[in-house]
Amino acid sequence: MAKVSVTYQKNLQHVAKIRNHSIILDEPKDVGGDDKGPSPYEIMLASLGACTSMTMLMYAGRKGWEVDNIEIDLEHSRIHAKDCETCETKEGHLDKITRIIRIKGNLNDEQRNKLLEIAEKCPVHRTLTHENLIEDKIELVV
Repeated sequence: MAKVSVTYQKNLQHVAKIRNHSIILDEPKDVGGDDKGPSPYEIMLASLGACTSMTMLMYAGRKGWEVDNIEIDLEHSRIHAKDCETCETKEGHLDKITRIIRIKGNLNDEQRNKLLEIAEKCPVHRTLTHENLIEDKIELVV
């Protein structure tokens, strides 16, 4: 189970405490932040990218495949649902994440295709693409 604590600092700036690590989150100046750290969406994309790479590297390692490096570029955007041919939702907007995976290594086509299949099995990818439940509780502190 992952656990994170997020605390407001000033303006739109927050600090996330994760085990013994701290990450500053903020928004760019053009949307009212101070640009002191990545935005929440950027952290989400970084999490997906790192999880994807880790999952692929672990799988390749178990198979003894030669993978020297994995680099992943990710982009988040909003699109009109009607523009998505493969989506069930046809009204309103959808979130779209584009993920470009570059693998450096000595792999054949079958191995590359298998790693692409494995990329979709990373836990963060599964969380983002499956039904989720967010349970909120509010406590007032005096």
